[in-house]
Amino acid sequence: MRGLVADVAVTMKASRDAAGAVSEGSIHFEQTAVPHRSILAVVLWMSGALLAFSATAIAVRALAPAFSIFEMLAVRNAAGVLILLALALLKPELRPGLKPRRFRLHLTRNVLHFAGTDGWAFGLTLLPLATVFALEFTTPAWVALLAIPLLGEKMTVGRLVAVVLGFIGIVVILRPGVETLQPASLLMLGVAFSFALVAIMTKRLTMTESTFSILFFMNLIQLPMNLAGVSRAFWLQVQPSHALPLAGISVGGLLAHYCLTNAYRQGDATMVVPLDFMRIPLIAFVGWQFYGEALDPFVFLGSGCIILGLLYSLHREAKSA
Repeated sequence: MRGLVADVAVTMKASRDAAGAVSEGSIHFEQTAVPHRSILAVVLWMSGALLAFSATAIAVRALAPAFSIFEMLAVRNAAGVLILLALALLKPELRPGLKPRRFRLHLTRNVLHFAGTDGWAFGLTLLPLATVFALEFTTPAWVALLAIPLLGEKMTVGRLVAVVLGFIGIVVILRPGVETLQPASLLMLGVAFSFALVAIMTKRLTMTESTFSILFFMNLIQLPMNLAGVSRAFWLQVQPSHALPLAGISVGGLLAHYCLTNAYRQGDATMVVPLDFMRIPLIAFVGWQFYGEALDPFVFLGSGCIILGLLYSLHREAKSA
């Protein structure tokens, strides 16, 4: 149908038990249509996510000498819970999001996201920023494959070209060899796969849950997971110089997922994720400016492939309008 982008919606049949609580029933997929103007919304939300993720990466680097990964992410989760509860107090319309309706899916998503996020943060302390982000971007290939059976999405020609050129760009950036097979790089490949599963589950949750609810339970569930890895009263070690990066990891992390979740709400997973490729050239520039990491020409050559695929995909989407 011209002028429309195919999306997937979930219709849930809920039944009430004797206590009146809603329990999940059967879930089936049906094809609905999303206006093509949602593509612009996806681009805008993803631009916000790119900036927020980059700010979070800088904050992790700044805090790593003084705090462990678990401590940093526990701060992020605690800040997220407090900020979201404050918003719920100010805006009563958000309060229904504090009640879990699909708690098992929330829990599964956040166990995977916890593993992926902690692995990602650990990788930032071991590898150049551009390498971490490039390895993470094997995620779209997994999303493209998983979204077909799990979400019922279609792999269009434009999206396929974006994923293929994105993968070629990553190969150019990494120039696979012995160095790429170091444990830290293998860890990041595992992180990429976990993030692909998280992307699929996020898309499923956006079909029935509010962005507020997804973010609240992300922080609430992952907070005790990160605190379990803490072995000291780390908050007593906070110095005035830590204030800015702590704010960056707290607010940046929340904004990144707010923007990303809304991007998934506006478009297919296989359309959203290729836009995230733009993080590679952006973070390469950040690494050069802040940490003196060399500007590898292969990073820009590979990024050129990534951007070319992205522009072609968006052109195909616009042409179908």
